Formats: sequence, structure tokens, C-alpha cells
Amino acid sequence: MTPRTSVPDAAAAGLRPDFGGEIHVRGGPGYDEARTVFNSMIDRRPAVVAQCAAEADVSRALRFARDEGLEVAVRGGGHSVAGMALSEGGLVVDLRRMRAVEVDRDARSARVGGGAVMSDLDRATQPYALATTGGRVSTTGVGGFTLGGGSGWLERGFGLACDNLLAADLVTADGGTVHASADENPELFWALHGGGGNFGVVTSLTLRLHDLPAMSMALLLLRPENGPEAVRTFRDVMESAPDAAGGACIYITGPPEEWVPEALVGRLVCGVLVTYAGTEAELRGVAAPLLALEREAEVIDAIGYADLQCMLDDPPGMRNYWSAEYLDGFPDEATAAFCAGAATLPVPSNSQHVLFPMGGAVARGPADYPLPWRSSPWAVHPFGVWENAADDEQVKGWVREVRAAMNPWASGAVYLNFIGREGQERVVAGFGERAYERLSRVKAEYDPDNVFHLNHNVKPAVAMV
Repeated sequence: MTPRTSVPDAAAAGLRPDFGGEIHVRGGPGYDEARTVFNSMIDRRPAVVAQCAAEADVSRALRFARDEGLEVAVRGGGHSVAGMALSEGGLVVDLRRMRAVEVDRDARSARVGGGAVMSDLDRATQPYALATTGGRVSTTGVGGFTLGGGSGWLERGFGLACDNLLAADLVTADGGTVHASADENPELFWALHGGGGNFGVVTSLTLRLHDLPAMSMALLLLRPENGPEAVRTFRDVMESAPDAAGGACIYITGPPEEWVPEALVGRLVCGVLVTYAGTEAELRGVAAPLLALEREAEVIDAIGYADLQCMLDDPPGMRNYWSAEYLDGFPDEATAAFCAGAATLPVPSNSQHVLFPMGGAVARGPADYPLPWRSSPWAVHPFGVWENAADDEQVKGWVREVRAAMNPWASGAVYLNFIGREGQERVVAGFGERAYERLSRVKAEYDPDNVFHLNHNVKPAVAMV
């Protein structure tokens, strides 16, 4: 069935009876805010935005979309760089009103609403000195992040976000509900560990929490000519660091912060970030070789995890184009290629040229999940963020150049949450071929008509024959 691309407003009114949330239609109050997503390059006009307040609203919205023949998009945090949270002329199941977080301190778990963002989760768990792996900014949606795998500052110690998924509640394409856990619908539960939003609308997730009595960080800024030495030193430190250590090397535009020398503001700088699930003293011991480097500015301190998550928030309303390559190794030649990619980083802008260390609990996690990139020890993430449409081709070109430069060391696998629409071959590479085939069978059971296709899509097996 080909979805319709419009629906009369009068028909949309048929959704309102017994709907506990709010319905927004074109021209109505609040419509433009309701259709705005993180990436300002995405400008789509859905016919209906159904802001759901409860699971029953999600069921009602999906049945309405089916009856009216409307294409369905699902919005959690709205952070998808490809704008997959919106459909042109279709219906958006908007979960932002469903963002409650319930912490069970004794069970060390949290039940999280499908529309919650990282700050909701992190602020709820921090008073208990508990945490789980979250995204690297506070505005990422917990649902999409976790279902796509979930890579963040705590992953080397606590595993990927999906490794900490204990249960999920979904509304399927026909409006029915299903619970998934290790004991209930285990094949669906497996698919939710990296398979994304292909199988239904996840209205709540239960996540394992870990003790986090202390958190600390060090952020060093260096002149770009000192970047290669810093990147090599960071590599050597992280290859022998304890799992509590994480972080990144980040080429950025010098920010206008009080602690940043005026001479660096608005200019290319090399940042070295070390995060540590422990005390500042422990961090200083691990990061000693980095702290011996010549640098222009630094911040080294204890910090609450929720505050760390806010530190590198990327602003909404900007144009975004991202990609990534996961590497089998990071020898000196790769280091040189990475640093060379910073020379054409758009400056000044909010763009970032990032190197992440993997390993630790990520590499030790379940090997059968559809996450072939978990075994890669390093990831390079060119992260284009800019203001003016006139710069679109320049920034996109830079992202592609970085990918091409890292290709000699690339594993071919990729974390799909880090990329936009790069073709079906990249989607399969994100899951692995054998896992993709298994996911397609799960898809055929729970969404045989591929209603949930505005994502890194897994096609149902029946459609592949």
C-alpha cells in the first residue's frame, strides 16, 4: 500500500475523541512547533502530529493512520539527523509528552517513557548515585538512542545502552500492544538491541542502572599544530586505560568561554576530553601523559554525570550532516589522516571532527546482537553542524572527505545512529548481513507491511522473496 500524502483536516478531527494528548493539524496553533525537529535542514509538513499522552493514544493514532492510509513517522527526541521523525503529509506519533522516569533504587533499574530525553533520565538517576550509558549530549531521545545500540561516555565501563535494556513495551502497527524481555517474546527482544524502531512504537523501556558515586573530566585545548602529538598520546593512553576511562579527541572551533584564551576563540583548536567514572585524582593518574602536553587551556574537575552530558550539547535549529567510520586499528598513518581532516573542518562553525575510543565492555558485550561495529576499537565521527544553507555543499563535502580518508582502516560496520540516509548497503552494514536476515524475519512477524519504514529500514522477509 502506498501511503497518502495528505488528509483533510475534517478527517483529522476524527482522531480527537478519547485522545488524551493533543492533535496538531496544518494551520492550527502549535503546528509549526510540533513539526520542528533538531536538524533545521528538515522541513516537512505532516498532515497530523499526534502528541500522545499515553499508550492508548499511540494505539489510536496508529489505527487512524491505517484507516486513512497515512505514512507513519515516530518522534521521540527528534534527534535523527535524517529527519526520520517527520513524514511529509503523513502522521507523526509524537511521544514527547510520555517522558516520565521511574527509578527503582533497590532493583537498580529505571522505567523510562518513550519520549524521554537523556536529561530526563540522567537527572532522575543522579540523586541515587546511579547511571546507565547515555548519549553524549542531554537532548538525545532515550528510545531511539537505545534501540539503535546506544554509544556514550560510560560505554567502556557499563556497555552500550542496549546492553542494559531489560524490557520494553511496544505498540505494533495494528495498534496492539506487546511486551518484550528475555523471557517474553525473546526474539523481538533480541531485535530491539540495535534494530531500531522497525518493529513498533516503544512506549517505555526498562534499563539497568549502575553505581556511579563519582564522575570527573578533563578537557584540554591545544593549538592545531600540536594536535597530532595529542591524538597519538590519547590513543596510547586509551589503549591501556581502565574501562572507567572514556572520552574523545575533538577538533572544534574555539568556543567563547571564559576559560578559553581570546586568541583561540573562533579558530580551529584540538580538544582532548577524558571522562572518568571515578574521582579527579584517579583521572589525573590515568591521564598523566596527556596532562604533560603543552596546552593553551584546560578544565579538570569532578562533575555530575548529568552535567557532563550537557557540556557538549549541540544547539537546535542548526543544519546537520553527520557520518562515521569504525576502524579496525588506529596506527600512526591513521592518526595523520585523521588530523589532516581537521584542516578543512568548517571554521567557525559548530562542526566537530571526533575520534572515539571503543573497547572495554562494548567489545565484551553479546556478540549476537545486530551491532557488528561493537568490536571496532576506534570510531571517527565527522559531525557537520552549521547555520547557512549556502555552506551546505562545503560541509557535506568535508564529511565525505573524512570518511574517504579513513577508509583504509575502516571495518565497514557502522553505528546507524551516527549517520543519515547513506543507502541500503550502509543499513545492512550497520546490522551485519546475517543479523539483517534475522531482523527481517522478526520484522515480517511484527510489521509485515513495513508501516515503520521511516528509519534505517529493515525490510520484512516476505517482501524480499
